[in-house]
Amino acid sequence: MSTPIVSIVGRPNVGKSLLFNRLAGKRLSIVEDTPGVTRDRLYAPVQWRGREFLIADTGGIEPHTDDEMLRFMRRQALAAIDEADVIVLMTDLHTGVTAADEDIAAMLRRAKKPVILAVNKADKIGEPAPEFYEFYKLALGEPLAISALHGNGTGELLDECVAHFPPEEPEETVEDGVIRVAVIGKPNAGKSSLVNRILGTERVIVSNVAGTTRDAVDTPFENETGRYVFIDTAGMRRQARVDEAIEKYSVMRAMQAVERSDVCLILIDAQDGVTEQDTKVAGYAHEHGKASIIVVNKWDLVAKTDKTMAEYEAKVRTGLSYMSYAPVVFISALTGQRVGQLFPLIRAAYEQSSLRISTGQLNDVLRDAVTRVQPPTDKGRRLKVYYMTQTGIRPPNFVLFCNDIELFHYSYRRYIENRLREVFGFRGTPVRMTIRQKGDE
Repeated sequence: MSTPIVSIVGRPNVGKSLLFNRLAGKRLSIVEDTPGVTRDRLYAPVQWRGREFLIADTGGIEPHTDDEMLRFMRRQALAAIDEADVIVLMTDLHTGVTAADEDIAAMLRRAKKPVILAVNKADKIGEPAPEFYEFYKLALGEPLAISALHGNGTGELLDECVAHFPPEEPEETVEDGVIRVAVIGKPNAGKSSLVNRILGTERVIVSNVAGTTRDAVDTPFENETGRYVFIDTAGMRRQARVDEAIEKYSVMRAMQAVERSDVCLILIDAQDGVTEQDTKVAGYAHEHGKASIIVVNKWDLVAKTDKTMAEYEAKVRTGLSYMSYAPVVFISALTGQRVGQLFPLIRAAYEQSSLRISTGQLNDVLRDAVTRVQPPTDKGRRLKVYYMTQTGIRPPNFVLFCNDIELFHYSYRRYIENRLREVFGFRGTPVRMTIRQKGDE
């Protein structure tokens, strides 16, 4: 279900940005007494009564103006009205109903969308001033007296907004056998192009402008290898480059897409190689224990050079050394080259991340590993590893019990993990290992 949008509109200088900042909980929009300070649409995520939605701040609407900037702001406000699920019309108690208010109200009535009339600057608590009742003539239903400055009435305003949202769908459940695949990477790495190539249709917008995809887009897909849901995500930018509120929200949604996925396709632009941003994107999937495949896209643009796959893969492995378990595949989303190879890799990575090993088998491998390489010692005290058991999947989680956690060095933990991989595979998935001292809860 798409995220509802609440657009705050009104003529200039009625307090739209002040209300936006209060609801957003931070100062995202410049607040001045000068009309026209807010030129573009600003967005911020809000949670209220268990519902998550976006609020949009807009430039003031001047229905009749020859000023070029005011006309631009009016177009932005009209676009906000068009995309909104609920519209909040802000008016000013002190100035009363103006001709501009009446023009905007008429425009909103034609939009045939839920409109909440907010009468701002009702700063005194109690019975509203007599001039408040003048706003009934806008024919937009019951006006709400609010104070964006002090917060009075903003809870009731949010209640009204949420009441107009479509019913919340029950939490989505995925059928058995359906694999959720998040396509992640920095902006313009070719995520939407890859999803479109797989689907065979222009499902998501493809543009050379970085950041075209603003939200996560879920699309079911089925072929002879199985059933999937592909999640095309907004490109994750470096934090210093995320300037707009909507960009921040897009990154947040991309992270949420990773969290609800089963397998991540980490797209690398073959022309750029592994950048610092790529390591951060891949690191997010790794830290969340997601089965992953490293997909080098745009290979058709570099394949004719002297860079061989083996040489390039070695550089990828160096750049993403913490993901040595992830297979690397070279594709071209534009031409379709090797895109078909992704499906068996996705399914294999999913199955490996879902693998359950019996305690008996695990301890056979553990005994053999301890026999091959003796556990470390420190000041005459030797590490003893008693037994191991699996506690979870996606990713595989194991608990090892020993006599002294301090003796269980990182290098020996890696050695045990490598032995598990040699015997059971776990290709494409991270492995989590928890060390406990015997007798610990």
